[in-house]
Amino acid sequence: MNPNRAEDLLRSERFPRSSAYHPDWVLGSASGGANSLWLTEWLAEGLELKPGFRVLDLGCGCAASSIFLHREFGVQVWATDLWFSASDNLERARDAGVDGAVFPIHADARSLPFATGFFDAIVSVDSFVYYGTDDLYLNYLARFVKPGGQIGIAGAALMQEFDGDVPDHLRDWWEPGMSCLHSAAWWRRHWERNGIVTVERADTLADGWRVWLDWLSAASPDNATEIQALHADRGRYLGYARVVGRRNADARLDEPIVSVPTQYVKKPLLRATPE
Repeated sequence: MNPNRAEDLLRSERFPRSSAYHPDWVLGSASGGANSLWLTEWLAEGLELKPGFRVLDLGCGCAASSIFLHREFGVQVWATDLWFSASDNLERARDAGVDGAVFPIHADARSLPFATGFFDAIVSVDSFVYYGTDDLYLNYLARFVKPGGQIGIAGAALMQEFDGDVPDHLRDWWEPGMSCLHSAAWWRRHWERNGIVTVERADTLADGWRVWLDWLSAASPDNATEIQALHADRGRYLGYARVVGRRNADARLDEPIVSVPTQYVKKPLLRATPE
């Protein structure tokens, strides 16, 4: 792609903070199908981030969102991911001059190595769908944020749920794993049902499909199948959603079961045979 074309696509009045970052760095730090800086900037509009806050960036990929959060808001960030190298992320943080405030961690989202109530806020950018649809996951995750702290997610989503068959115009692009995509309304119900958080925002990005398309045009211009799906859909089903919840101080969190203590007592295997 013409470098000037990529630079134009990655400069957006909607995302003024993100537009200050060099397109080569943004593209080189990409770890998924979305511009993590755009989504982080949008998500941060619904968060109360203060300098010195401890923030968990869950599923951070190449840690671009983590570096952005520290540089823009002065927070300390634990850049946590399972699939991407923590060592590479440390180098990226050092090159950005933020290694004293961005701490790369290699961990599974279902086995986090943090103390209860350690974080002031938790964010997840274009990652939460891979584990957060589990009915029990929010109960697990919420213990790591202080009572009254926020949990925020942003990423690819459905604009409306569909039952049954995948819409015809999406069929060539759709894969079984995409069943994890849901609407903002679905996420609101999913989070509110257990009383752990109060949902403060559950909305969609205006013209999110165009934002998605701009990113693909800059980062993956050869991805014809997805680009064609977005053009055909024009925001009917595809876009970006954001959800922000605040942990209720009086929420009762079930302790995670890490083992079941038992004691084996030998018993006869079979009934006695009648004489």
